[in-house]
Amino acid sequence: MTSTSDPQLNTHKLPSLLDALIPIFALVLMLAGAVYLYSSDSSYGANQIALIMGACIALVIGAKNGYSWKEMEAGIVKSVGVATGALLILFAVGSLIGTWILAGTVPTMIYYGMLVLNPEYFYAASCLLCAVVALSIGSSWTVAGTLGIALVGVAAAMGLSVEITAGAIISGAYFGDKMSPMSDTTNLAPAVAGTDIFSHIRHMVWTTAPSIIIAMIGFLILGFTSEPSGQASNLQVTMDLLQAQFNPGVQLLLPLLVVLVLAYKKMPAFPTVILGTLAGAICAALFQFDGIIAFANDASLPPIVAMVKGIWTAMFDGYVANTGDEVLDSLLSRGGMSTMMNTVWLILCAMAFGGIMEVTGLLKRILQSILGLVTTSGSLIITTLATCIGANLITADQFIAIILPGRMLKLEYTKRGLAAVNLSRALEDSATITSPLVPWNTCGAYMASTLGVATIAYLPYAFFNLVCPLVSGSYAYFNFKIEKLEDMPDLEEASA
Repeated sequence: MTSTSDPQLNTHKLPSLLDALIPIFALVLMLAGAVYLYSSDSSYGANQIALIMGACIALVIGAKNGYSWKEMEAGIVKSVGVATGALLILFAVGSLIGTWILAGTVPTMIYYGMLVLNPEYFYAASCLLCAVVALSIGSSWTVAGTLGIALVGVAAAMGLSVEITAGAIISGAYFGDKMSPMSDTTNLAPAVAGTDIFSHIRHMVWTTAPSIIIAMIGFLILGFTSEPSGQASNLQVTMDLLQAQFNPGVQLLLPLLVVLVLAYKKMPAFPTVILGTLAGAICAALFQFDGIIAFANDASLPPIVAMVKGIWTAMFDGYVANTGDEVLDSLLSRGGMSTMMNTVWLILCAMAFGGIMEVTGLLKRILQSILGLVTTSGSLIITTLATCIGANLITADQFIAIILPGRMLKLEYTKRGLAAVNLSRALEDSATITSPLVPWNTCGAYMASTLGVATIAYLPYAFFNLVCPLVSGSYAYFNFKIEKLEDMPDLEEASA
């Protein structure tokens, strides 16, 4: 039993709806101002200021309602703690990109991609390839951090749109992640809702399959109607430079194989990426020794020491290409932990805002008000979709966007005689799918940093992520494929 002897517990005033909405409206206005003033560069500082100022407004409201600084600080620390794993992965991916370019792994993927991928089918093929790999390993982040980097490089070299390519990568990666029984979110959503994972996946097919088909059609149309700006002679020059600089070969794909195998074996993401980085460093030492010495650019050091310096530099500060071709140099001058610092800054500010909104009860107040608008089963599912999207915007983390609305809405689904698979599907169709579309969300920030394309730039082309919530909402509106508790007696008995 919880003790009520602590006077602090009795001094909290319940927030009004106005209290809860003031920080949200203020944040929306500031973020809109940031985009207006700085365009796609708003994530390089302007958005961070907006999030911190929004958190300050929420702090003032929390203090007005009787919350102490110590309590609100604890909420911030807890929220930031949730993102710690994502931040570690971000740093590790920065190192992975640096060593994989140094080793020739990324250049090799670009080289082979230019050989086999037809420009007309490129966007659709990118989506399909990422979908298959993500389905097999259950990780959209791993797919974006490996195949995604190479596909963006191929697109740029072929004169195709990197923004559309990023949208295709994210569409495929999130389809595979969403439907894979090895995915974290695919296990989390049914656990929160109170159903089993395979019933959850079967129920998701009804919204996910039409969404990916629509996305693929969209990418095919774009592929056949877009004109690549790259000339065949330019492509050959790029391939010749890659051949001269890195000597592409299948042996340079070993780091990629290491990461995919470890991900398939369900090793956690951080050690998987670290081991992939080390595999890249070893591959570089074995196959790119002269290139590393040239990259280190320190004639005063013995060759072995210069090699260590070159690998070390690529890990913390990325690789800088010097091929003589401006386009290729911009493609390959990437990576390093230091390049992730701005993304980490964005995530920390976003988590601080979300932590304040949660600990002061402002987020819960908004959810309660939204629930009061529910009148039918269909409107409950649509409300779930909207709530999870809103939670992605406010809390900046897809896991919180699944757990918080899922817990609050679970009882309402039971009251209305709806099977738990409806809730679990709605959580995935919204919280999981829209997370990479929010620039300050951990997923959106990760995708933008890893692929080198601003979230706002690839957002219009992430067709699967845009279409899936709409398909799910349409099913709810027309009461199509909505399971009742009496239709699923086994699950009803299990939950009882």
